[in-house]
Amino acid sequence: MRGVFTESIFTRNRVVRWAAVVLLVAGVRKAVTAQSGTAPASQSTSQPSLQSTSQSSTPPAGQTSPPATGSPQSPQSPGAQKPGDSDGDNSDIPRIRVGTNEVNVVFTVTDKHGKRVTDLKQGDFRIVDDNKPADEIRSFHAETNLPMQVGLLIDASNSVRDRFKFEQESAIEFLNQTVRRNFDQAMVVGFDATPEVTQDFTDDTEKLAHGVRELRPGGGTALYDALYYACRDKLLKKGQGGPTRRAIILLSDGEDNLSHVSREEAIEMAQRAEAIVYTISTNVSGSKGAGDKVLERIADATGGRAFFPFQIRDVANDLAEIQEELRSQYAVSYKPADFKADGHFRTIEIVASDRKNFRVRARRGYYAPVQ
Repeated sequence: MRGVFTESIFTRNRVVRWAAVVLLVAGVRKAVTAQSGTAPASQSTSQPSLQSTSQSSTPPAGQTSPPATGSPQSPQSPGAQKPGDSDGDNSDIPRIRVGTNEVNVVFTVTDKHGKRVTDLKQGDFRIVDDNKPADEIRSFHAETNLPMQVGLLIDASNSVRDRFKFEQESAIEFLNQTVRRNFDQAMVVGFDATPEVTQDFTDDTEKLAHGVRELRPGGGTALYDALYYACRDKLLKKGQGGPTRRAIILLSDGEDNLSHVSREEAIEMAQRAEAIVYTISTNVSGSKGAGDKVLERIADATGGRAFFPFQIRDVANDLAEIQEELRSQYAVSYKPADFKADGHFRTIEIVASDRKNFRVRARRGYYAPVQ
């Protein structure tokens, strides 16, 4: 009986000692937490990420700032997702930063007859950023040999079926003449109801030609989705080893009946990717339609040019014209005056001293980064 009693006391004492240890450890943890200010795991918080963005499109007429990228306008349903989104938001859009004291712009100069002018100097231009003269010109070059990243977007919807074969052959010839091995890169994207990459970025013209021939016409037209996707999911995610010229060549009739994003959102994304968009209308009816006006708007807002061939065989000539222009542009780097990293849309205006004889084409502006 005594042995049982002694064992009971021993057991009770051991339990008491363990309880004391547990209380001691809890007290130490509480003290450490209070001293470091660390919240318990169950109450942890996450910091919101900064969304710094760069180049953007020109606001539509009568609008002081461009529409927010996060509010797509879908003709199908209010909750329709943007191309490439998994949950309908913009969480996967690459956020790129531009130097707060430097802006880079590529532009083209033509005379009053539309002929390119390539022998002008820095003193022949005036740069205005957000309605104020640039604070400093860092560099100025007549760039004719920058490496290029080119996206070829070909409308493969039913509306272009009767002239699709010729467009394919013209596009292949353009790529053969434009892409230089170990220097330039291009991709091929066909689109009807959805965009489809038939050849990703490469400098192999044979692979690019195969990608063009893989396209098959059919379905509706989601032009804005295709441009948005090519810029956001391809160009913005494509690295740049140095100064690079980015261009989108868009062959379409300009009609859109299925996109989840609006025209202005597609333009904005092209500006964020710093891509010049050249449009070639496949409308050969002899008169400009609503789709042609869309193509003009896209090209004008991004510093590109809209082509309207009278006959389908003129498409090849227009592509050759684009190829020559891409090698005959100016590049300027400048420091803007009174710069603020506040996400504000800042306009760009490059004015030739001889405004009567020279016309400058460049992108219309950019978004300052947010810090």
